[in-house]
Amino acid sequence: MAKWGKVDYRQLVILRDRLEKLQEADLKKFQEDMVKELAGSLLRKAVKRTPVDSGKLREGWFIGGTHYHNGYFEVEVYNNTEYASYVESGHRAADYKGWVPGRFMLLISAKELEADTDKIVEKKLMKLLEEAFHGK
Repeated sequence: MAKWGKVDYRQLVILRDRLEKLQEADLKKFQEDMVKELAGSLLRKAVKRTPVDSGKLREGWFIGGTHYHNGYFEVEVYNNTEYASYVESGHRAADYKGWVPGRFMLLISAKELEADTDKIVEKKLMKLLEEAFHGK
């Protein structure tokens, strides 16, 4: 009859406990936190890109509430200054002879953030996994 030797199950018990901790992690909360963080990043980028005359346009940037809708989170980043859309997208010149090009503060910022989103989410997810598996 073959002899198998001694088996130490302590590491398997630790792994089981860590997997349970990960399972208990509120992934919906993780998603909501990520959306809020990305919205904050988008806001900072848009504010930085906004031209300054009186400062009113820069002060008009806000983040709306977070909503869960059809399996995903939504958050709105907006500027409530009445002329923000004209600066963003462009408008006819005051003398009606020509076009003032848009600054695309939000559009450019959104495209820039979109390029970095995967790295940002991966970094946060790795931190969550590290906390679950290493007990930090």
